[in-house]
Amino acid sequence: MDLSTLAQYFMSGLMLAMIYALLALGFTLFFGVLDVIQFGHGDVFTFGAFAALVCYLALVGLGISQPVLLIAFMALGSIFILSIFGMLMAKGIIMPLKSAPPLNVLLATMMLGTALREGIRLFYPEGANPHKFPALLPAEKIMMGNFALRIDNCIMLVAGALTIVGVSILFNRTRIGLAMRAVALDEETAKTMGINYTLIVLVTFALGSSLAAIAAMVSGLYYHEISFSMGLMTGAIGFSAAIIGGLGNFYGAILGGVVIAFLQTLGAVAMPFSSAYKDVFMFAVVIVLITWRPTGLISERVSERV
Repeated sequence: MDLSTLAQYFMSGLMLAMIYALLALGFTLFFGVLDVIQFGHGDVFTFGAFAALVCYLALVGLGISQPVLLIAFMALGSIFILSIFGMLMAKGIIMPLKSAPPLNVLLATMMLGTALREGIRLFYPEGANPHKFPALLPAEKIMMGNFALRIDNCIMLVAGALTIVGVSILFNRTRIGLAMRAVALDEETAKTMGINYTLIVLVTFALGSSLAAIAAMVSGLYYHEISFSMGLMTGAIGFSAAIIGGLGNFYGAILGGVVIAFLQTLGAVAMPFSSAYKDVFMFAVVIVLITWRPTGLISERVSERV
């Protein structure tokens, strides 16, 4: 294999890592702050992709055709819709089940995700079929020998990285981030100190769902196609990334996304019939990793959660 082909696989791995890391950060938020596993997060990711597509169709119907405006309003619309959805889920499901066994919350979120996925399939026009996602980013390539560096990939990587940096700043440099960390460390003490627990729950689910919306935008712009079932595998991989990185650990989620993405890429490169076996290879290695490190690759900070 020549260097240009290896570089192409590396870029593909980076794109996958960005999508998985954004999803894993959502899982990390829910568990790290609230001890909740939101098992329908993959379907929220699907909802975000379709919300962005609906915003696109509405904007085109209004006569807006500039790609920059379309992308901006699609992203903002999807983030807004998923933030509201996340807060409604927190208010209607998570908080009423706060004192219930954790499996009840897991089951409720999984069933909500299933209902969301089936709702898209049944009620979105031709929802059972894949839908074309608009290619709005520049299609130009920078040639470096035989390696073609796609401008749209670079834009999405920068946008994803800025999102992750922004979330990190939110946690470490703002009052709401301080309150979220306080709830993560000791919920009861945080309440006695005057922290609005309900607000923190709503903000956490709004933020985690917003990350799913951004991941969905990146995925749609990268693959140029979305479907009602796209969140099944992607959600499972995002959850796996959060687990192997250290569920509840911010930087572990990013590391987990990178590890899983490059395991998939390695499987595609090294194994025969790569499209059939790369996920089998990836999940097999994940099993080995979680057997070796049950608390994740960055386990020493799990007690801090976020």
